[in-house]
Amino acid sequence: MKNTLKFKTIKVSKKGQIAIPSDIRQELEINEGDELLLVKKGKRIMLEKASEISKELTDEFDDLLTLTESSLKKIWQNKGDEIWKRYLKGKR
Repeated sequence: MKNTLKFKTIKVSKKGQIAIPSDIRQELEINEGDELLLVKKGKRIMLEKASEISKELTDEFDDLLTLTESSLKKIWQNKGDEIWKRYLKGKR
C-alpha cells in the first residue's frame, strides 16, 4: 500500500451515515463487521481500523511496563515481600 493522498467525495445520508468507497475498503482491508475508530480533532475527523490502533498501542505501552517494573524494584527492595514474589511469579 502506497503512502499517497487520495481524495474522494462522499455524501452523508439523512441518518448521518457514510459509505467508504470500495477501492479504499479493499486497499485498507476493511470488511463487513470490522470496527472503526472515529477520532475528532477540531473540525477534522479520522477513521482507522480499531485492530490497527490496538496493535500500535500495545507497542507503545511496552516502555511503560519496563519503567513501572524498575520503579517497583526501587520501592520494594525487600525481595521477601509476598506481593513482590507474586508479581515476579506472574512474569515468568
